[in-house]
Amino acid sequence: MPTATCTAKAATSTKLPSSRPVARPRQYWLFKSEPDVFSIDDLATAPDQTTRWDGIRNYQARNLLRDQVKPGDGVFFYHSSCKTPGIAGTAEVCSQAYPDPLQFDPESPYFDGKSDPDSPRWFSVDLRLQTRFTDLIPVKTLKSEQALTDMVLFRQGRLSIQPVTEEQWQCIIDVLARR
Repeated sequence: MPTATCTAKAATSTKLPSSRPVARPRQYWLFKSEPDVFSIDDLATAPDQTTRWDGIRNYQARNLLRDQVKPGDGVFFYHSSCKTPGIAGTAEVCSQAYPDPLQFDPESPYFDGKSDPDSPRWFSVDLRLQTRFTDLIPVKTLKSEQALTDMVLFRQGRLSIQPVTEEQWQCIIDVLARR
């Protein structure tokens, strides 16, 4: 995955304009990656520990990424399709969704000849590493937690971007603290 940078704008005033919309609560996600393609270690060694999350080619995952994932959201970085799948760390979304440039690159395995630059099909966001766990939390451990039985991970396992409730997020953080 190519890298991108995230910048934060400094507040210039403590006074909020009256027309400002109410901030939405932070949402949480689980993003899957095969560690032999892109691992949490790759994110840790990326410039500024930040990268573009690209190559999503599932419409349901694309819709979540495009329409619901927002800057400031928390992400569990999940290693999938490997000997021991599980959560390897956390990241934060640090950009709005934008067209995935790989869809337009004929040399990319993610090229989509039917995608139009004026109406792109596929989107990316930028992620910044927050925490790389010393030991990943294996899926077996996650499945043993009663509070996690309704996770999308266990109902729609193949979905590469999935919502995580605030309660599920906290449960997983608590699992980590007990280790």
